[in-house]
Amino acid sequence: MTRLAVCGDVGSTYTKLLAVDVDAGTLVATAEHRTTVDTDVLHGYDACLSRLADALPGADLTCQYVCSSAGGGLRLAVVGYEPLVTADAGHRVGLSAGARVVHVAAGRLDRAAVSALRAAHPDVVLLVGGTDGGDADVLLHNAARLAGTRLRIPVVAAGNADATDEVLAVLAAGGVPAIAAPNVLPRIGQLNPAGARAAIREVFLAHVIGGKKLSRGPRFPSLVRAATPDAVLAGVELLADGAGDVPGRGDVIVVDIGGATTDVYSVLTPDAELSGPRREVAGTLWRSRTVEGDLGMRWNAPGIVAAADAEKLDREPGLAAAADARAADVGLLPADDTDRAADRHLAELALTVALRRHARGERRADGSRRPGRDLRQVRLVVGSGGVLRHDPHAPAVLAAALTDHAGGYPLPTRAATVVDHRYVLAAMGLLAADHPEAAARLGEAHLGG
Repeated sequence: MTRLAVCGDVGSTYTKLLAVDVDAGTLVATAEHRTTVDTDVLHGYDACLSRLADALPGADLTCQYVCSSAGGGLRLAVVGYEPLVTADAGHRVGLSAGARVVHVAAGRLDRAAVSALRAAHPDVVLLVGGTDGGDADVLLHNAARLAGTRLRIPVVAAGNADATDEVLAVLAAGGVPAIAAPNVLPRIGQLNPAGARAAIREVFLAHVIGGKKLSRGPRFPSLVRAATPDAVLAGVELLADGAGDVPGRGDVIVVDIGGATTDVYSVLTPDAELSGPRREVAGTLWRSRTVEGDLGMRWNAPGIVAAADAEKLDREPGLAAAADARAADVGLLPADDTDRAADRHLAELALTVALRRHARGERRADGSRRPGRDLRQVRLVVGSGGVLRHDPHAPAVLAAALTDHAGGYPLPTRAATVVDHRYVLAAMGLLAADHPEAAARLGEAHLGG
């Protein structure tokens, strides 16, 4: 009998379900429904499930893996020591964990800093600071400050390992739920994201998803395995690495153009020269996600135009008005060829700007830039997001971004391009732990390039 797994992505706008044969690694059926955040997200989810059941009479659909970005996803605040070292490392680790980093604080927390943290309304605090065996005074001070507030926000403690027990004791005494993780920066130049990423996922599942008021009762929290960006990065990693008899694709980039943001995921081969502490005291993250909060097809369409102008990219003169119209009506659907051409042009500009920024390094809070990424060895670029999935000209949009050399940054030179039309990346990430080879086969079939 065929063993099926249902992989679901409960997004902010749409809920997507895929039925996957976990023995063959094949996609069997799909269903989609508007995400019903106004009532209960399970209403839309169950509508999708019913459609799968209708398409697959008699199939066992009880095995379900779900990721979610509904309700704003995972809001993370980072509290660190030095802004360009541990706080910066924590910020990047938070993004790799699929979080929306809403606040970064560095140094000793005072009353004003705690007020700013509170105003950001985070779901989780990532508390970092100090290398292993180094100074722990600021880390302990900040733990005490967090314990003395009334926030009661769960904390992931991922700083100086020598102080972890004391940090946990201080937080526990203040009634703050906390979990320990390995130091994100055990030594200068050595970034260690995996443990903190797993701990953030654990806290998201245990404390956050059930508190979003997305659904009544315990069923929805019990289904969710990860925040959607976390699942997608796991899928990108599997696509790059392969599993079992399925070879990996090597260096991979995914650009996901959404209504509010454009996310770039990359899995790159570590470069020994760029990994050294001489180049980056906060370490280099070779499996990463960056979020361009000003580049979105609807809410932030004017941001695409502004960013394109700042990058001196050519654009149609009427595009600014089209972008304003989309921001004013975020539910706008293209009605004719003119609308579709405007969406395509906005997507091409968002893709180009996002890739440039990813290549040259993100801008820190103080205005400086992190070291860039050499993307020349990337062999596969995957486009994602509704604007690309529904546009037959999407391959040309991707190709145009890859021929952009005016930015002066090392972009891919010999990469194949493909669009994730069937939403398989999130499904791959959800299946990666229990069915890695099946997940890899799913990617091979739909994202072969």
